[in-house]
Amino acid sequence: MQKNIKYTLCAALIATLALQSCKDSYFDKLSDNPNQVPTATLSTLLATSTYKIGNNNYFIGSVVAPYVQYIASPSANGAADTYQSIDFTGTWDALYFAMADANELKKLAIAQGSSEYKGVADVIIAYNLSLVNDLWGDAPFSQAFDINNLKPKYDKQQEVYTQALALLDEAIVELSKTNATIKLAPTSDLIYGKSTAERANWLKMAYALKARLLIKLSKTSSYNPAAVIAALSNSFTANADDAGMATFKERNPWANVALLNTQQSLGGWLSEQLIDALNGKTFGVFDPRIEKITDKTINNTYIGTINGAGNRLPGANTTKDECYISANSPWTSNTAPILIVTYAELKFIEAEAYFDTDKTKASAAYLAGISANMDKFTVSTAARDAYLADPVVNVGANALTKDLIFKEKYIATYLNPEAWNDARRFDYKYKDFTPPVNNSLTTYIRRLDYPQGERSKNGANVPVDVLRTTKLWWDQ
Repeated sequence: MQKNIKYTLCAALIATLALQSCKDSYFDKLSDNPNQVPTATLSTLLATSTYKIGNNNYFIGSVVAPYVQYIASPSANGAADTYQSIDFTGTWDALYFAMADANELKKLAIAQGSSEYKGVADVIIAYNLSLVNDLWGDAPFSQAFDINNLKPKYDKQQEVYTQALALLDEAIVELSKTNATIKLAPTSDLIYGKSTAERANWLKMAYALKARLLIKLSKTSSYNPAAVIAALSNSFTANADDAGMATFKERNPWANVALLNTQQSLGGWLSEQLIDALNGKTFGVFDPRIEKITDKTINNTYIGTINGAGNRLPGANTTKDECYISANSPWTSNTAPILIVTYAELKFIEAEAYFDTDKTKASAAYLAGISANMDKFTVSTAARDAYLADPVVNVGANALTKDLIFKEKYIATYLNPEAWNDARRFDYKYKDFTPPVNNSLTTYIRRLDYPQGERSKNGANVPVDVLRTTKLWWDQ
């Protein structure tokens, strides 16, 4: 934690800056507070915006984790496990407050002539907007930050997607400039502030998020794999480029889940789907990443909880006889970064983009993605190479399938919001993946209900009730 002291100071500004800078969003205007920073600066807005991009990744990751069966409730009929209607007003608000902060950063950057800050603001707005779009579809954006309009219209979901993509293209233009009059402040940048190539890494991140948006169109007539590959060619080249946020008030929020579990709150139970994909049961090969994701049970085994069924008999137990999120994991330890987008994920995007035209390149990218993710999980070189050599994994270019690409990407995006987009694009066809027990829907969940907070504040513009089984436009 010592190495994060100077960044922790920035995080301390979050509570006041969030309220200060969000006065120009479509939320109720707040009265002046003498305890707040009177005038936001580029550096303070950068600190709060980069903090929130990581925190929102956690918020949305925790929302979708049961849907992709990374985690499961220890109680039968758990609301998230069984796709029940849940009010995510707090999540919605967090995403819009984050965009409002970044929008203020963008306006100030334009006023002060800083291409670097403007580019970063565009990246952050695009990311948060994409999260809104992926969860709900139609959403306010074109009118969302007009202080004189507290009831903005909802843009159509495809328009929201297009706006997010345009923001990334705008960011790429700005971040490609090398003559910014005001450079990014490293001590305020909680994503890449410790990098010696801060601007260049944000540029790579913009391309990474663009590739992610473009691959999302894989089921549509607009899908252009060549455009995906072009974006990837300008993006990450190693794990060192990964975008993550590791500044916390106390610890990584996933580590908080693990800590609370030890205090009998019983959260963060890992799903049978995830555990069986790793322990050799589903695929016939033991995946050493399981040792870096969770701890063995008191019975010296790896076993998960069935979504919707609750914990196993005798039930209501606290004996640690099923697997949980672990604070010992490099993914969910106290100081582990919240990973927004990684090199490993991009290699699987590359494998998918090449799949129909060049199986050799697709296979090479697939194996590189596994290797990179193993390294990120700090798997030993021997265990990594043994897994990569297993004929179940390394099937050769001609035998490579999209099922294998999506299976490995599912592991690599553990707890990341992007996992739900992949599950929907793949129609939940992971091997042995089944709907939850006691499912409240007739099939898999595809979207969230609009939150009650929005209905109360902007009800005239909120779309009519849409079934949670209704596919988003890119999922048709």
